[in-house]
Amino acid sequence: MNIFHEDQAAWLAQVEEAIIDPDREIIDPHHHLWPELMGQPYNVDEFAADTNSGHNIVGTVFMECSASYRQDGPEHERPLGETEYVLAQAERIREQHLGAPILGMVGHVDLRRTDVLDEVLDQHLALAGDFFKGIRHAGACAPPADREHMLIPGDADEDLYAQRSFREGVRRLGQRGLSYDTWQYHYQLKDFIALAQACPDTVLVLDHFSTPLGVGSFAGRHKELFPQWQQEVRLLAACPNVFLKLGGLAMPDNGFPWHLAEQPPTSDEVIDAQGDWYRHALDCFGAERCMFESNFPVDRLSLSYAVYYNAMKKLSAEGSEAEKDALFAGTARRVYRL
Repeated sequence: MNIFHEDQAAWLAQVEEAIIDPDREIIDPHHHLWPELMGQPYNVDEFAADTNSGHNIVGTVFMECSASYRQDGPEHERPLGETEYVLAQAERIREQHLGAPILGMVGHVDLRRTDVLDEVLDQHLALAGDFFKGIRHAGACAPPADREHMLIPGDADEDLYAQRSFREGVRRLGQRGLSYDTWQYHYQLKDFIALAQACPDTVLVLDHFSTPLGVGSFAGRHKELFPQWQQEVRLLAACPNVFLKLGGLAMPDNGFPWHLAEQPPTSDEVIDAQGDWYRHALDCFGAERCMFESNFPVDRLSLSYAVYYNAMKKLSAEGSEAEKDALFAGTARRVYRL
């Protein structure tokens, strides 16, 4: 499926805004790179154009996305190809002075494979050293009836978080000083709470607000689903080892159809449509446990990098300087040990 506009950059450029608070340091803790994404590449040249669009991006964290896996060798070692790829991209940024450096990465390993887990983690660390910060083994399990309506349907086991071997793997990350990221859907929050309680010594990072869906059987139901999501996010906040990434709501699967519009949204339109989700997450977790994430290039289907961070600066305008520093850079520095 290719849902890019014929000229995606030109479509995004229709909305130009003055950069708010341009000197504020930002660490973008969640972006991807792909040799090809739905027919279009998103490597360091494309990412540099976004991160150099006006905001003061001082560093980033790459998030696993099955990019450039090895094509042969043992299955459990194939994600090592992504680590090799990201290291090469990070070096190219440094050598060519393309902009914000990639300060670290979160890779992948099958956490259920406790028989080879330490071996593969050792190989990731041998390649990347302290640049390697953690693992994302996503828990997203898409409803079979809705998969045809989704751009990126998650295919994890329905009971992944409860599997004994998986929980052992998550605990092992904590023992080794590595973090665990996940991407999942809104109806999986109770399962994630149970995982967080079962693995209290591992830092867990929940991406994209737990992806409140808005397509398929969930189309048009945000107002109906929001109260249950609110309640479960508040319960999740009682787990001190959990941190939230605030972003990713512009993915088409969330049901905000900006990618189909004649022009992308302004920062005010982003806040009008999504502000309640951000405000509730911040109310529950506080700035010290939240970080703003671009989730580019997936969210680039719907809005520009400059507009996203302008919206975040408007959302946080009434916060203290310490809170702003945490949301835009400090929490990411602590969680990913940058």
